[in-house]
Amino acid sequence: MKNYCVVQHTYSEFLGLIESQLEKRDIGFSYHRPFVGQDMPGSAAQFDGLWLLGGAWPLTDEEHNPQVPDELALIDIFRRSSRPVIGLGMGGMLVALQAGGTARPEPAYRAEFVTAHKTPAGAGDALAEAVDGRTVLVLVHGSVDLPEGLEPTLVDDEGRWLAVRPDDLTYGLLFRPEMKPGMLEDIIMEARHNPPPNMGELLGEARMEWQNMQEVTNHVVAGLVTELSLMQERRKMPVFSLKLETE
Repeated sequence: MKNYCVVQHTYSEFLGLIESQLEKRDIGFSYHRPFVGQDMPGSAAQFDGLWLLGGAWPLTDEEHNPQVPDELALIDIFRRSSRPVIGLGMGGMLVALQAGGTARPEPAYRAEFVTAHKTPAGAGDALAEAVDGRTVLVLVHGSVDLPEGLEPTLVDDEGRWLAVRPDDLTYGLLFRPEMKPGMLEDIIMEARHNPPPNMGELLGEARMEWQNMQEVTNHVVAGLVTELSLMQERRKMPVFSLKLETE
């Protein structure tokens, strides 16, 4: 069975809408939660790919994100192993940072719906083509400047990047196709989270945009499946069970 490694940064932010999409395609996933002290895998050998989810603090905040160097190393391991890597929100910024970008603490947050626009670099990309012209939710803390030579595949009305593709098997999405209104409610209620001050207004807008959000998720997952061959099971190392024989 296909099994993806998923790095989760807060209780509230999980695969959300994307979970059912993957399950319908017989794609399994294993959550790893460094924020509660769980170790991240040191190898890609047991997984078909990597998902990196959203978070509550800028990547530059070493107090709340001490695991960033480990995640950058993990992205590198999966990329060198020719396995898909997909980052969402904070995870998308991690992808951009690992590709040579520069992390910034500002702005303190971005929490808004914006219109996505395909760039010349996104021409022919199934995900960029499908999301072009659609309203998407951005929810991140801090920012990452893209390195020279890495052109975004999607931008907003102001030309700020929304999606990058450092290589054929890697995507960084600043927007949040996994989100649903209930997850925004959970972010507000989670004691250790850092919700933006406009979360109440954002939640109300999300409820109005709910149908569109579901459609965007469908298009994003379909685009990722097409571009990254997510239905393809990668060769994984066998797991051995050692049994001691007794007399």
